Formats: sequence, structure tokens, C-alpha cells
Amino acid sequence: MTDRIAPLASRPAWKALQQHADTLRPQHLRDIFQADPSRGSRFTAQACGLFLDYSKNRITDETLKLLIELAHQSGLRERAEAMFTGKKINTTENRAVLHVALRAPRSESILVDGEDVVPGVHQVLDKMAAFAEQIRSGAWLGYTGKPIRNIVNIGIGGSDLGPVMAYEALRHYSRRDLNFRFVSNVDGTDFAEAVRDFHPEETLFLVASKTFTTLETMTNAHSARAWTLGRLKQTEAIARHFAAISTNAEAVTKFGIDTANMFGFWDWVGGRYSMDSAIGLSTMIAIGPENFRSLLEGFHAMDVHFRTAPLEKNLPALLGLLTVWYTNFFHAQTVAILPYEQYLKRFPAYLQQLTMESNGKHVTLDGTEVQADTGPIYWGEPGTNGQHSFYQLIHQGTRLIPCDFIGFYKSINPLGRHHDMLMANVFAQAEALAFGKTAAEVRAEGVPEPLVPHKVFAGNRPSNILLAERLTPYTLGTLVALYEHSVFTQGAIWSIDSFDQWGVELGKVLAQRILGEIESPSEPSLAHDTSTSNLVRLYRSQR
Repeated sequence: MTDRIAPLASRPAWKALQQHADTLRPQHLRDIFQADPSRGSRFTAQACGLFLDYSKNRITDETLKLLIELAHQSGLRERAEAMFTGKKINTTENRAVLHVALRAPRSESILVDGEDVVPGVHQVLDKMAAFAEQIRSGAWLGYTGKPIRNIVNIGIGGSDLGPVMAYEALRHYSRRDLNFRFVSNVDGTDFAEAVRDFHPEETLFLVASKTFTTLETMTNAHSARAWTLGRLKQTEAIARHFAAISTNAEAVTKFGIDTANMFGFWDWVGGRYSMDSAIGLSTMIAIGPENFRSLLEGFHAMDVHFRTAPLEKNLPALLGLLTVWYTNFFHAQTVAILPYEQYLKRFPAYLQQLTMESNGKHVTLDGTEVQADTGPIYWGEPGTNGQHSFYQLIHQGTRLIPCDFIGFYKSINPLGRHHDMLMANVFAQAEALAFGKTAAEVRAEGVPEPLVPHKVFAGNRPSNILLAERLTPYTLGTLVALYEHSVFTQGAIWSIDSFDQWGVELGKVLAQRILGEIESPSEPSLAHDTSTSNLVRLYRSQR
């Protein structure tokens, strides 16, 4: 499929976009809106309960036409269909990319190497549901006969960020008589604080590691094991206080976990795409199997939309193409994710891994250097907190920072005027970013001349607004899948492999080597650069 796709810089639409950007770059959104009175209603799209207003972007109908043409010339549709049908589009690891199978209905069939993977997915989901119900009902008892009250998820990367984000996002729907904590950092403080007020008799650990060898995860898991046995003494207790999300039955058994409480997943699920697999076991325990199924339904609805909707009304494709537009033609280096919903406070952090681990690549699928910048930096905080922090730079700084505002028509926790005030800020911030305030407008307010330059807002700063009725498990599923497929769209344009992550390996390998040197009983022979060698010696002398 990739053989017949021309290199990025030689695609006709890419060349046309370069010329088009030169003519559009000097234009201001004030003038663009004035010239197109219907723009605010035309540049919108909706699907799966989400409404997208992308009218405040520095684009015209011609921009959209050229971006969609670029998507066609880049094989976006063909590559997406290859993903949905189980082709091995993760070429560097020779794997299929099938997070979409994790939320496929039982009635669907998706083949990988001739095998339908959907029945296996639902077998794991059913097993998760049975286990979750045992915990939630109190039927599952710890070693001393007490019901479980505390659940600690031990993982890292996608085995942590997804569960943490989902728990915080869906806390309203969670069981409040159960306590949930998440341990990922190998820093001992993370584990110590997570269990400080817990009792082993009432605590269940979920150890999430596909191979059961991940260094940080297993270091924390062994600390959890020692903490449990410090109180319960008998190794038989481990089977009542640990479950594994893994495929390594031998290592799980050796640890002391009953493989009946081992929940598997597949090599066609990348860690950052795994929150709706067995990695979501803590989420299912928190919100219950029914709500978890609703979460999966939201994912699947957006999958179907991305696969079938025309690109000009396709929410993930539009977001992805706009990101390419600003990254490659306006030299924007970041994207701000600004959810005006406190429950989504961890959503920007979750998207950091999803987007930056996926598209932080410097070579194309065939191993040649990319011909354009890839993988913008995603970051953000919930509103209105950020308005009193970094919005100053977005409004009046020298960098162009496209923003995604996420809001809801209805609050989960209505309280007086709070939600109206919150949403007024969403609309006001997007308006201020787009249109700013001119020097003449500032002067008209009677501002002294020396202060006029300081109170001018240049405007012309792009944003999207995403709206939904309220934050539910279904809505969260649609939002996550929206950004998953936006990432996919970007990767298809850049002809990169969005599903490997070789960049995380080198530091881990070097850390293992340095750890051996740090723990060596005798003075090690160090062959690093002089800075690293000196740092190791200093640490050894002071630890």
C-alpha cells in the first residue's frame, strides 16, 4: 500500500497547500469571518453526540478542500481500512493494530492471520465482568475473610495513564465505598503514599504488565508483595490479594497469583491504546460492567464514524488534518487540550502519551527521513485553572498554539451559576483568541497611550470547540476514540508508523547498565562520557 504513495513533499496537494498557506497566512480571522457571514454555522460537524465547531481556524473552503485531497493522496482511507480489517500496519513489529477490536460488538468478525479475534475479546470482557462483580458485591474475600475495600493498580505508561484518566473522568459513576489508587513511578514515594492508609487485609493489587517483566511495574509489584506478606505472613495470601493483567502465565504463577485471576490481551494492542482492554479492569471494578460496556459503545460509535463518514464531516479526520495544517504550514509546535470539566483533569496527560508516543517519529514507514515536522507537543490543564496560568502566553505570547476546548451543555454536579460561568469562559476564551482587541479598541476604552501596546490582543489564534451533553462513560469513549483516530490521520499524512515506540528503549537499556554500576559492591569500571561517569561516582559516594 505504501509503495504507491508518493513522498510527502512531492504530493500535489502538499505543494498546493504550501502556496495556499503563503496567501492565507497574512489574513486575519476578523477579516475571514467578515467575508463569510455563514462561516460560524458552516464550519461545524457532529457525530456520536459530539459537536465540533472548527470555524475559528485559519482556513477557508479551499484549505479544507486541499487538506482532504492531501488525505486521499496519502492513502488515509486505504490505511484506515487496513487497520480495521486486521492488516499488519505496524510494520516495524509486523503486527496488526486492532484496538478497534476491543470494542467491537459480539456480532462482528475481525480476522488476524485467519483467526477471528472478537470472540476472544468478549471472553476476556466476560471474565473481567465476573471478577469485577465479585469485588463490588463483597463476595470476594481477602485471606483473613474481609471483603476488599482498596484496589491498587500497578502499571506504567498505557497500563497506568489510561486507568488513572478513566477513573478520574468517571469518578461520579464509581463505587464510593471502594478506594482506588494507582502506582506507576519507580520512585518509592509513589508506592508508599498509595498504601499509607490502607490495610493489607482489605487491599487488592492489580499488576498490569503483558510480559510480567516490566522493570518499574515489577519492582513496585514485589514491594506490594512484601508489604502484603509483612502483615499476612503466609504466601498463600498472595492469591487472594493480587490479580494479573498479563500473558505470562509462568511468571504470574511464580509470583503467587492464581492464573484464574490472570486477564490477558494481545500483541495487536499497543499500551497507549489499551484502556478498553483488560488494562481497564480497575475501571470496570470502579464503575461496574454495565457502565464499562457503555464506554466501549462510545468507542465503537466513533470507530464506525471514522471508518465511514465523508472526510469533510469526519470529526477525527478534521482534527488530524488541522493539526497537520498548523504543524507543517504555520510551524506550530504544540496543541493545547483545555477541558472545561474538572473530571477530565487527567485527560491532557493521557493524550500526551497517546499522541507523542505515537507520532514522535523521525523516519517514514520505509525508513527514510521524514520531510516535515511530526508529532506536536500536546499539553493542557482543565479550565478555568489554566486561565490564571498559561493563557497569558497563548493570548499575548509570540508562539502560535492551536487550542481544543472541550465543554458540556449540562453539569454532572449542578451548583448555582457555576456551570453557566464555566461555559461562558469556554466561548469567551475562543472568541478572544480568534479576534483579539485592536489598539483602536483599547484607546476607545480610555487607556493611557503608554499602556496601549500592553493591552492589545493580536488575535488570529486558532481553536476548536468540542461540545457534548454531559460527561458519561459513553461520551468518554467517543472522546478517546476521537483523538486516537486524529493521531492515526496525522500519521497517515506523514507516512510514519504511529504504533511502535522504539524511542523508549535506549534510555531503559542504559538505565539497566547504570543500575548495575550503582549497585556494584566494588568500584565499577565506567565507560560513559565524562559527565555520566562523574555523576555515577558522585551518586555512589553520597547515596
